[in-house]
Amino acid sequence: MADDEEINLEDGAAGAAPAKKGKLGGLLPGLLKWIIIGLAAIIVVVVVVVVTVQITSRNTASAGAIPSSEEYVSGQREIYDWYTSLGVIQTTTCDEPPATVRVDVVLGYKKDDKATSTEITQRTVELKSFLRRYFNSKTAYELRAANEDAVLNEIKNGINDKILSSSRIRAVEFQQKDVIEQN
Repeated sequence: MADDEEINLEDGAAGAAPAKKGKLGGLLPGLLKWIIIGLAAIIVVVVVVVVTVQITSRNTASAGAIPSSEEYVSGQREIYDWYTSLGVIQTTTCDEPPATVRVDVVLGYKKDDKATSTEITQRTVELKSFLRRYFNSKTAYELRAANEDAVLNEIKNGINDKILSSSRIRAVEFQQKDVIEQN
């Protein structure tokens, strides 16, 4: 019996050795299979990212080239009709002693806009009164040439907000502006 047991041990040992070779042989193809699946997944992700970036960059470039204003589309500034019938307005500043201010203000509005022209004509008295009060509330220093753009913008916004109701002026300019300080 001892001989049988020894044979069985050898058979078991002999049978175990080929089983280990089979496990190692099965491990290598399984490992290769997962490596190939991983590489395929990486390739798919890279292709999707590249295609997405190309599509979004193509769309962004075309959107960035669209001008945002009519001024840039036409290559020139808008041409206005000018209301010049307000005449010269003379008043004083709020300084001590007050300076004398003489201005001739013109109002620009959209070309061929009859409604704005009509409303400005109907509100001429209010416009003159607004301008007189505006210049009367300023100092000579505030009306100097360096602040002229700010003054013109304040006048335009004031007229649009306080005087005109159904239309808008687009620009204000001075045909004459004299600030005469007393000594």
